[in-house]
Amino acid sequence: MRSMSVPQIGIFALGDGSHSFLEFALRENVRPEAVIRCVADLHGPRTTVDAVNLVAGLRPELWRTVAPADVPPDVTSFERPLVGLDGYTMPATQADIFTWVAGASYDIVFDAATSIADSLLPVATIERELTGWIYQKNRDLTGFQDGTKNPSLIDAPGIALIADGLPGAGGSVLLLQQWKHHTDQWRGLPVGTQEQVIGRTKTDSIEFPEDRMPADSHVSRTTLEERGIELDIFRRNTAYGSVSDHGTMFVGFAKDQHRLARMLERMAGVGDGVRDALTRYTTPLTGAYYFIPALSSLNGFASPAA
Repeated sequence: MRSMSVPQIGIFALGDGSHSFLEFALRENVRPEAVIRCVADLHGPRTTVDAVNLVAGLRPELWRTVAPADVPPDVTSFERPLVGLDGYTMPATQADIFTWVAGASYDIVFDAATSIADSLLPVATIERELTGWIYQKNRDLTGFQDGTKNPSLIDAPGIALIADGLPGAGGSVLLLQQWKHHTDQWRGLPVGTQEQVIGRTKTDSIEFPEDRMPADSHVSRTTLEERGIELDIFRRNTAYGSVSDHGTMFVGFAKDQHRLARMLERMAGVGDGVRDALTRYTTPLTGAYYFIPALSSLNGFASPAA
């Protein structure tokens, strides 16, 4: 009997208030197998002893080097900037390794993230890091509810995870972006105008009916429907930053890359020339795709001690 894949459970571990996002660049002349072993060795002790949730991902081409049959053939890095309407650009800042640590308080997250960075030091250095936190339970820093259309935890695995029997089974494709908010401009808008930008009411997050939905609203541009089927993703966004410099960490998981890439194209106005109105009040600073291998696949590369 063929065994079922086991995903990285941290993808679905809701409720943690503190987060650490780390992206790493490989050192020169390191062997891919050594890199994967270091990443595979991260999981066990940190998720059971340190009481944190950990998700680890890799540049798709890096994982494909050691496990060519365990990743969909069309999954690629964020290779070049996405250029949309009137030269609007989403940058490509692809790194090699991604780790996301989440926990109840930042002290345990900090300790676990520090330990992870130390463990990866022989093969990689920190390229970028951000601290995330939950804002008002389920809102982002625009004041609107975030992830309103997220699937339930019952349905989320079917949307975020590659099905058993397919290349990369139990894995997921992650789109990671840092979006800086232009808060002064946003707060200067009347609530009614903000609601037109988002496509939902602010207080109770009721989506506008189709006949009142602005074509350039965030809801319109991020809702992807093909052949009469809506292609959902599973969002785990957090707020980040300080009083003077803050925004949203977009953390989006899907079982295929197409729906993530097409969502960005629609936001940028590629194809139909309609740009997401929210992009006029937020700016993307980073952009990367990572493949999140199944835990059962990673374990095959772990050292015996781990």
